[in-house]
Amino acid sequence: MANIGFISLGCAKNQVDCERMMYRVQEAGHTVKADIVGSDVVVINTCGFIDSAQSEAIEFILQTAALKAEGHVGKILVTGCLSQRYQDEILELMPEVDGILGTGSYTEIVPAIESLLNEETVRDFGSIDAPEQETGRILTTPEHYAYIKIAEGCDNRCAYCIIPYLRGKFRSRQMDDVLYEARLLADSGVKELIVVAQDTSRYGTDFPEHKRLLPELLRELCKIDGFHWIRIHYVYPDEIDDALIDVMAEEPKIVKYLDIPIQHCNSKILKLMNRRGDGPFLKALFEKLRSRIPGIVLRTSIITGLPGEGEEEFAELCEFLKELRLERVGAFPFSPEEGTPAAEMSFVDASVAQERAQMVESIQSRIMDDYAQAMMGKALEVLVDGYDEEYEQYFGRTYADSPEIDGRVWLASQDDLSEGTFVTVQIGGVVDGELSGFVLEE
Repeated sequence: MANIGFISLGCAKNQVDCERMMYRVQEAGHTVKADIVGSDVVVINTCGFIDSAQSEAIEFILQTAALKAEGHVGKILVTGCLSQRYQDEILELMPEVDGILGTGSYTEIVPAIESLLNEETVRDFGSIDAPEQETGRILTTPEHYAYIKIAEGCDNRCAYCIIPYLRGKFRSRQMDDVLYEARLLADSGVKELIVVAQDTSRYGTDFPEHKRLLPELLRELCKIDGFHWIRIHYVYPDEIDDALIDVMAEEPKIVKYLDIPIQHCNSKILKLMNRRGDGPFLKALFEKLRSRIPGIVLRTSIITGLPGEGEEEFAELCEFLKELRLERVGAFPFSPEEGTPAAEMSFVDASVAQERAQMVESIQSRIMDDYAQAMMGKALEVLVDGYDEEYEQYFGRTYADSPEIDGRVWLASQDDLSEGTFVTVQIGGVVDGELSGFVLEE
C-alpha cells in the first residue's frame, strides 16, 4: 500500500471530484496524505477553464516536479480539465508527469495509481458523457460546511466557454442519491450545505419527464435535520421560475443569497455569446427577486471585453451595475479559449479588457462600501469559520458571504468561540471592506 498526496485546483465542483478520488484511494487501502511530501504518488486535479487557471495548474505541476527531482515525492498523476483539454501535449511537454486521467476517468484513479507504482505510464480518457458513478467522499472543507454536486456537464454552449468540451453533456444525479449523500453530510456535522453544478437551475431537465426539479430537491434537502443553511450557486437567469423563487422565499434554511452568472447585460453581446435573455429581461428578473425575496443578496460574474463590446456596450454595462447595485460582483477580462466560437470572433485587446474589469471592480467597490455601511448597528447571524492566528481574532460569515468567494466578518468576543457554531453579532465597523462586530450574549 502506498502514500498518496492530492492537490485540488479550480472550482468547488473540481474539489468534489477530488474528494471522491481520495475516498476511492483510501477504500483501496492506500493512505491519503495531508501533505504531498513523502507521497509515492501525487495526484494534481487541475482546472483548464481559462488561461489563468491553466497557468496556475502548470505552476503546481512544475513545483511538484521540482520536489520529485529532489526525491521528496514519487510519481506525478495529472487529472481534471487540463489533462482532458491537452491530452497529447502534457506528457510530451512535461516529461516529469508520469500519467494523465481525463474528466471521464475519475473512477479509474485506483488502477491508475497502481499502474504508476508498477512503473507503467498512464493515459486514460473515458467518456465525458457517461453517467455519474456514485461513491463516498473525504471532505477537504472545514467540517461545518460542504459542497454537494447535483449534476455534471453543461448543455448551454455559451460561445466563450470550453466547459462542455471538457465535461460533456448535462447529466443530473438521481435525487435519491443526492439526498442520501446530503444525509451523510448532515450526520457528519455539516451545518451549511452548498449546492453546486455547472448549471444548478437545469437540474432534472435531462430526465425523461424534462422537468425542473431543483425546487423539489431543495424542499427535500430542507427536511434533513442538521443543516442550518442551504446555499445555491450557479443558477442561470433564464431557468429561474416562480417555483424556485417560492421555495427560496418560504424555506428558512435556504439562505437569501443567489449566484446568477449573467456575464453581460447588452442584448447584442448576449445573443452573440449564445446566452438566452437580454438586458431588460435581466433587470426585470433582479427586481422580481428582490420584491419576492426581501433581503436577498445577489451575486453575479461579469466578463469584460467580450466580442462585440465597444465603448458604448461597456458604458451600458457600467450603468446597469450602478442602477441594479448587485451586492456581489466578480469581474473577469475575456479569455479567448481555443476551440470556442468566441475565440474566432473580433474582440478588444487584452489590456483593454483588463482595464475594463478594473473599472467594474471600482464601481462594485463603492456599492459594497454602501452595503457595509447599511449593516452598521445591525445584529446579524454569523457562522464562525475559525481563528486567525496572525490577527488574533475569530472570523465568520453572514448569509451574504459564501466561503472562499465573499468576505469575512471579524468577531470580538469575551468567550472562546467554536468553529461551526452560529452566533449573533452586532456590526460595528468595517475592516478593509469586511465587516466587524461584537458577539452578543445569548
